[in-house]
Amino acid sequence: MKPIINNETNILDNDYLLWIQDLCNRYRQSQIKASLQVNKGILSFYWELGKDIEERRYDNKYGSHFYEKLSQDLSKVLNNKKGLAPTSLRYTKYFYCLYSPLFENCRQLADEFDLLFSIPWSHHQKIIDKVKGDANKGLFFVRKTLENNWGRAVLTRQRIFFCWKRISFVCCW
Repeated sequence: MKPIINNETNILDNDYLLWIQDLCNRYRQSQIKASLQVNKGILSFYWELGKDIEERRYDNKYGSHFYEKLSQDLSKVLNNKKGLAPTSLRYTKYFYCLYSPLFENCRQLADEFDLLFSIPWSHHQKIIDKVKGDANKGLFFVRKTLENNWGRAVLTRQRIFFCWKRISFVCCW
């Protein structure tokens, strides 16, 4: 951090410098917390959107161009917001369909459910691609992503998904 110099006396005030550094650290922590809350909100929206698409069967009802049309309509109304591309919208349904069976009858799994909303959307897309419909495997990799702070690059490496085969994963539900 740049030292702050008192212009009148050219003396560094250590107490003031420490306070500025503390303020900067608290500000950065607030930014991270806000970012995490925004991520949870977006993932919650994606979960509900996937649920709507699945329950209403809109993708079957409106045909193969449903996601393109939905993307266009949402982008138009929401002024071209990111995250509304057809591929991302398809993943909302995959996201919901993958994990919803684990949680629909189990209230005691609330902490596990909250885990789903703790990693970025792009990480979920990578996990969904790799687990091929296995929700337990998906949840395992969500946990590991959080525990090990894995980025998208790690999740694209095939070898991390081989560790699933070597671990005896006991599922309590």
